[in-house]
Amino acid sequence: MHIDRAACAWLIRRCIDPDAEFVFVDGQELVPADATPFEMRGVELSHHGGDCTFETMLRRFELTDPVLWRIAQIVHEADLDDEPYDAPEAAGLDVALRGLSMVGGDAATLAVTGSVFDGLYEYYRRALLLGRELA
Repeated sequence: MHIDRAACAWLIRRCIDPDAEFVFVDGQELVPADATPFEMRGVELSHHGGDCTFETMLRRFELTDPVLWRIAQIVHEADLDDEPYDAPEAAGLDVALRGLSMVGGDAATLAVTGSVFDGLYEYYRRALLLGRELA
């Protein structure tokens, strides 16, 4: 589990379905019939156009929170190699999440990354309220 998938799981629980349960499978053909696949090739909730899956989900669920869109820039920069945003924190976040995935499985990574994204959200929410980056 890397940055886009972890961020999407956090987004789902935060804004779409707080009781969501996640199943980790090795291929689209193994997705349970009652599950909604995301961050997989060929599914609705995945990369489309130039968007990462997190951005696709924000658009699909019409989430307009500017803090979520700032996080989307960071996730995009960490996930894709096209650099359209100024998100210097993306590299560090990517390394941290890759490291977490190396020392634990998907479920363990998911358990830890929720707090990481909660912290990012709160930081950028406060920065937006103050109208400046926090020191």
